[in-house]
Amino acid sequence: MEIKRILFPTDFLQGAKEAIGYASELARKYNARLYIIHVIHDVTKASGLYVPHVGMDEVLKSLNEEAEKEIKRVYLEELRGYDNVEYAVLRGIPYEEIVRFAEENNIDMIVMASHGRKGLDRLFFGSVAEKVVKYAKCPILVVKASEFSS
Repeated sequence: MEIKRILFPTDFLQGAKEAIGYASELARKYNARLYIIHVIHDVTKASGLYVPHVGMDEVLKSLNEEAEKEIKRVYLEELRGYDNVEYAVLRGIPYEEIVRFAEENNIDMIVMASHGRKGLDRLFFGSVAEKVVKYAKCPILVVKASEFSS
């Protein structure tokens, strides 16, 4: 098995902050390119609701700029000294964009967090990790957030 490209999708929650260690360590071990992405959930795609275009464009532009800053800030320490990293901010339905990115970039492995949502949270938000596991064509390492480990 050869691992040259690792994808780490992040939502900046605690589970992702724990999972970056696995992605970083694997990237270093295999000298692989590490892609860190954040997907801004496009509610218009998910719900089919009409949102005024002008206002939504400004909101999405602002979210995109903040997400780009946050990716670099949050993972700076974990990746110190490792330069084979690429960052991207995407917009859409998270699991669809993660799977699409993996296919288009010939990703060899995805490392991501699972938050263990239950009840209404799971009903409304679903499990991105579960859907990525279902639809992605490459191996996936799902790191369970420590708050849900017991």
